[in-house]
Amino acid sequence: MSSLSFGERVTRSAWRVTPQRALSGIIGWWARRSLPAAVRPAYLRAFARNYGIDVSEAEKPIEAYSGVQEFFTRKLRPDARPVDTSPGVVVSPADGRVVDRGVITDGKLIDAKGTSFTLADLFADAELAASLDGGAFDVTYLSPKDYHRVHTPVAGKITGWTYVPGKLFPVNAGSVLREPGLFAKNERFVTIIDSEAGRCAVVMVAAVGVGHITASYDREVATHARGFPRGQVTLKRYDQPLPIARGGELGIFHLGSTSIVVFERGRVALDPVPSGTPTRMGKAMGRASGLGRSAQVG
Repeated sequence: MSSLSFGERVTRSAWRVTPQRALSGIIGWWARRSLPAAVRPAYLRAFARNYGIDVSEAEKPIEAYSGVQEFFTRKLRPDARPVDTSPGVVVSPADGRVVDRGVITDGKLIDAKGTSFTLADLFADAELAASLDGGAFDVTYLSPKDYHRVHTPVAGKITGWTYVPGKLFPVNAGSVLREPGLFAKNERFVTIIDSEAGRCAVVMVAAVGVGHITASYDREVATHARGFPRGQVTLKRYDQPLPIARGGELGIFHLGSTSIVVFERGRVALDPVPSGTPTRMGKAMGRASGLGRSAQVG
């Protein structure tokens, strides 16, 4: 980290001492407020213009959203994100920009900037980490302008989830450079899927202002809601796994952050792309070996 400038070191130190959870709580409180009907459309249109959000893709007209968070977590029109159903394809789990793609080496995920962290730290689950060591991975950053729901890249069955408490550092490019191993330090929610392409883990990484994550397949999961376990690793494994189609919705960021997908070794080859390449949920990002002709399971 000696390559950091003085300003970058100061910024890193400032974020390390910032009360991240309190700041996120304030941002979340503001985002959840219902806007007066008289000003709502103009306010949300200004918000959308400021961040470059394409409001034409939204499921509902902008005046139908009560406030910033409801608009931010909006569903899209059914035709806005067609999922590639070609045999053997794995698809992008989210809108955003690809931070990095690669292959896990010796249990470590090494990103394009040369920083690394272990799968065991990322998952807080040594068995899961061992089962995915050597597999392909994709990291996608969701900016404020992006659609903020995360989907499964493969069809299969959800076998369980793990919630891992942590920090709430920002997750933009500068923060990733300043804070080594950031993705394994921040709070995160891991969904485990067994599929025809082998095991897959989809990690939703929280960030400042984005601590709250909900799971679309399990109402129990609302990470910053009253009653949800806080400050401890929490896991759930299903006696009867939950079927999900390729592109099925897994969870919602209640603002925005980063998704990480890790596949089983030797089962998926991802298309190489430069860091910063835009991607969209449902777009093919690679191929899996040994799949049947159907793109759906369950």
